[in-house]
Amino acid sequence: MEKQTVTIYDVAREAAVSMATVSRVVNGNPNVKPATRKKVLDVIERLDYRPNAVARGLASKKTTTVGVIIPDVTNAFFAQLALGIDDIASMYKYNIILANSDENGSKELQVVNTLLAKQVDGIVFMGNKIGDDIKQEFKRAQIPVVVSGFMGEEDNLPSVSIDYVAATKEAVTNLLNHGNQHVALVTGPIDQAINGKYRLSGYKQALEAAGIEFDDASVFGTNESYDAGYKLAEQLQNSDISAAFVGDDELAAGLLNGLTDRGVKVPEAFEIITSNDTKYAEVTRPKMSSVTQPLYDIGAVSMRLLTKLMNSEEVDERNIILPHGFVERDSAK
Repeated sequence: MEKQTVTIYDVAREAAVSMATVSRVVNGNPNVKPATRKKVLDVIERLDYRPNAVARGLASKKTTTVGVIIPDVTNAFFAQLALGIDDIASMYKYNIILANSDENGSKELQVVNTLLAKQVDGIVFMGNKIGDDIKQEFKRAQIPVVVSGFMGEEDNLPSVSIDYVAATKEAVTNLLNHGNQHVALVTGPIDQAINGKYRLSGYKQALEAAGIEFDDASVFGTNESYDAGYKLAEQLQNSDISAAFVGDDELAAGLLNGLTDRGVKVPEAFEIITSNDTKYAEVTRPKMSSVTQPLYDIGAVSMRLLTKLMNSEEVDERNIILPHGFVERDSAK
């Protein structure tokens, strides 16, 4: 037999109080006598009453629910961001609906529409590209959206990230300073702004500062997977490239293992620096040198920024850049 839903009316009737009193108890309002509060809480426990966030949202126009769109739940980069988001959401008493988009445009649009149908108060968007149809949905929804993990200035959306231009320039400069005349930039799809705009810009700046002419044949845009990196190893081995800065740790791990399996010694014959310092950077042999990102903090600051926007608080900076660093391990000399 299907369990009957317990309503606020049922609690009020059993406790012999008004529905307004039950609402005050549920929402932690202090203006309730201790004896009355205990009586209401006892009934709530006995009836197993669970407040309906959607019903409350119809009255208050807020559901205290936030949608988090993640492009790949298996990617360690996004998993760390999500942890920071979740902790701050809990601190500010927001519930999270986590939705995986598989970095697929049509599924992404479906995910956005599903979250909006659930009347979320705001959205944290993770990923490396926002399609025009998604932008239109965000505008129509008229709820706050914060981009987490990549720079959102071009879309006029609030964002939290590191400076990918500066980080790439530093990593590539490091490889050039080791005497490598031909350094590759290996990233996810170049049509994503994080790669084709920011990382590519940092790469070009490093080459220019070293007096080396840019060659687009040294730029490799692929999908951010282990297999893609592994397959790319053959192409790089058969070129004059002797080092690479890689925009994703899983991609870098595939490249390193692909080179090793083909008899190319890292770092003696080929150097690699990766970009996110997730677990992949430490489980490979050799361990990989990496740009470091405060991934948890990026997620946490993204959620805090969203809470301010949802509550119409004053925001000093809409596009927040957090500091990055560099950790030297064994994949570069």
